Amino acid sequence: MRNQLHFLLAIILIIGLSCSQSSNYTSKQLSDALESGFITPPDSIQTSVYWYWISDNISKEGVVKDLHAMKEAGINRAFIGNIGIDDLPYGKVKMFSDEWWEILHLALKTATELDIEIGIFNSPGWSQSGGPWIKPEESMRYLASSEITLQGPRKIEQPLKQPTEFFQDVKVIAFPSLKNGNMVLTHQNAVIQSIPSVQGLSNITDGDNKTGIRFPDGNEFYVTFKTEEPFTARSLIIRTMETPLSAKAVLQAEQQDGEMKTVSEFDINRSNPALNVGFDPFAPVVISFPATTATEFRLTLKNTRPQAGLAEIQLSSIPHVERYSEKTLAKMHPTPLPYWDAYLWPSQPETDDENLIIRDDEILDVTQYLSDKGVLIWDVPDGEWTILRMGMAPTQVTNGPASPEATGPEVDKMSKKWVAEHFDRFLGEILRRIPEADRKTFKVAVQDSYEMGGQNFTDDFLAEFKERYGYDALPYLPVYKGFVVNSQLESDRFLWDLRRMIADKVAYDYVGGLRDVSHQHGLTTWLENYGHWGFPGEF
Repeated sequence: MRNQLHFLLAIILIIGLSCSQSSNYTSKQLSDALESGFITPPDSIQTSVYWYWISDNISKEGVVKDLHAMKEAGINRAFIGNIGIDDLPYGKVKMFSDEWWEILHLALKTATELDIEIGIFNSPGWSQSGGPWIKPEESMRYLASSEITLQGPRKIEQPLKQPTEFFQDVKVIAFPSLKNGNMVLTHQNAVIQSIPSVQGLSNITDGDNKTGIRFPDGNEFYVTFKTEEPFTARSLIIRTMETPLSAKAVLQAEQQDGEMKTVSEFDINRSNPALNVGFDPFAPVVISFPATTATEFRLTLKNTRPQAGLAEIQLSSIPHVERYSEKTLAKMHPTPLPYWDAYLWPSQPETDDENLIIRDDEILDVTQYLSDKGVLIWDVPDGEWTILRMGMAPTQVTNGPASPEATGPEVDKMSKKWVAEHFDRFLGEILRRIPEADRKTFKVAVQDSYEMGGQNFTDDFLAEFKERYGYDALPYLPVYKGFVVNSQLESDRFLWDLRRMIADKVAYDYVGGLRDVSHQHGLTTWLENYGHWGFPGEF
């Protein structure tokens, strides 16, 4: 890369000279020099290729012929990527089999003899860094939680649900439950109707994310909530059925004069359920707005389609953190090319009722009262308490595209320790198995495009957060679930710090960590520019 940079600098210098009034070069001489440099580049300029070994279709004869053909064509650097393409027939040489190791050995030995520099993707597939050797506790993880409410005062021995099968406890926290009479409009306290009419409309307020309604034919759908007494709403939470949907939405409230006033216009974009654009594929769409009182609310959705539908609509008196799923990277930008402002959001209106937000000094850390079997043994104080059992769960994203034998969890992108372990189990194994004399031109660890989505927690996260930012993140953990702590502004500031920390750790612990361990073994790194499929860092 350094030689290529020198070549580019030379071109820039020539172009700069051509723009200088004091230059003695004619435009014809400059043009000839540029043309000659491209037609016959100097030996310092490398011609490089991706050398994909596709779907286990490799052989000793094939790799040797490939390398000799490269040399003859003037190619003097090749990056080996073990790629698995599902719609292509797989060959017989399974990755990590004895024959595969023999072919890799021969390829590196032949490249050494021909003086062709070799890079090897640091992981099977072209994205990103993972494999079957990564354990769940070493993988990309997020902060998951289960929630219950308890009434005190009383002593309890209450089992707390584990939210996912693999789960690493982090904290159990308790805080006074938020109250405001009928806090949510449901089919029990409101008349709910739709246009067009559909069966089972009560499913959208039954609290069950697995039940719901499907949109009828047509591209517009209306839901109205009517109450006998005025209802004050401050937030809207929408969960779609588990079918991709991209729609425009408008929430309106009826005024005293009978006119419908627009409360909020927003997008519902759950068009891409792939795990590499969010570990919660159909995460809730959360909208916050100033307190709005009415006896009728109308939600209008445009661009609907019959295959899609709604699981839950929660029109609530309780304020929530708008777009908290996106702000915690649970759901990321669904297209390959997010713009610079894709992770910027407007300031949120502060609540008009202080009793509807959590105060940081009311949050209790009750982790010490959780037994090894997940039972909370605790003297519950007076009042109603919300309990969150919070811990780390794998995002389930895997490296790819790779053959089945080479596919496994993606390594934690916020841990130098696990990144170094990943290197050791793949590239390190290559360095151990193949004699140094036969791999003298193996010089590069390749990191290709990043397409693995985000994570929002890691080992020792709370301690490092406090060291970085000077305050304790524990009271703000409910913000991960959309609760407002202290204020909308403080909650959003915490989430900004969270994303900033993730971005920095992806850069310095993951990219930098792989660089460091590569350098320790005499390798350099090659990194493709990032910013793809909702990359959780700099664009």
